[in-house]
Amino acid sequence: MHVINWNGVYPAVTTKFTTDGQLDMDAFLAGVKAQIEAGVDGIIIGGSLGESSTITHDERLELLQGTKTALGAKVPVLINVAEGSTRQAIALAHRAEEAGADGLMVLPPMLYRPTDEETIAFFDTIAQDTKLPILIYNNPVDYKVEVTLPMFEKLLLRDNIQAVKESTRDLSNVTRLINAFGDRLKILTGVDTIAMEALVMGAHGWVAGLVNAFPKETVALFRLVKAGRIEEALAIHRWFLPILELDINAQLVQNIKLAESMTNMGTEPVRPPRQILQGAERQRVIRIIEEGLKSRPVLPDYANL
Repeated sequence: MHVINWNGVYPAVTTKFTTDGQLDMDAFLAGVKAQIEAGVDGIIIGGSLGESSTITHDERLELLQGTKTALGAKVPVLINVAEGSTRQAIALAHRAEEAGADGLMVLPPMLYRPTDEETIAFFDTIAQDTKLPILIYNNPVDYKVEVTLPMFEKLLLRDNIQAVKESTRDLSNVTRLINAFGDRLKILTGVDTIAMEALVMGAHGWVAGLVNAFPKETVALFRLVKAGRIEEALAIHRWFLPILELDINAQLVQNIKLAESMTNMGTEPVRPPRQILQGAERQRVIRIIEEGLKSRPVLPDYANL
């Protein structure tokens, strides 16, 4: 079985497009390499932030293969599985495994609100059909399906179901999961605005969004918390929070791509039906990012933390 330790910062990377809507592999790989240089611990391709709903299976695999070629075995690379049918989810999992993915992030069934039993069966069937380690994405706020502790009790009978992207926005859920499962279930916080709090409470990792535009600040914040240097981490967090709030917004993709373009970390084009930000909302987001850039903190040396 592939081995992922699930500790550290795992960027949910954005998918880069040309102005006519094609994959921009050069821009995508430049962004991925910048993440690695900042010290991230894994890469997640084709998540919600990666515009999962508008990229094909073939495109995910192209992004995966390009990433693996560029990075080698430096960090694990995961593909997101967000499908409406179990059959399609398994098909993508098989293709990802054959193409060299190190793991999967899996959402509950899309486009249909399943029962708890159906959700368990969905995850369990995928886990049976792949050797890849699985990170379950638990986001009832956006996807209306919660994977509860009793559901995890059943799912964790599968050895390759190993981690959860904890996005319930209930910080006490981190402690509930630790109390219930100890180190058997690795917890990766999935909401940028409360990531520091979740890490203090014991989350092992961070599936981050604004890391796309601010990778060094994100990695520094994570490592400082884990080193117990809370005051230094808190100073970064307080500076970062107005920017991190761009992640908890229906236009998070557009927000973060705009931030990437303003920090020379990426490009702004999105795929329809999304459109780049316009008008007053665009100016509001630009002001937030500009204010952050004016007061960008000097980071401590975090490389060996």
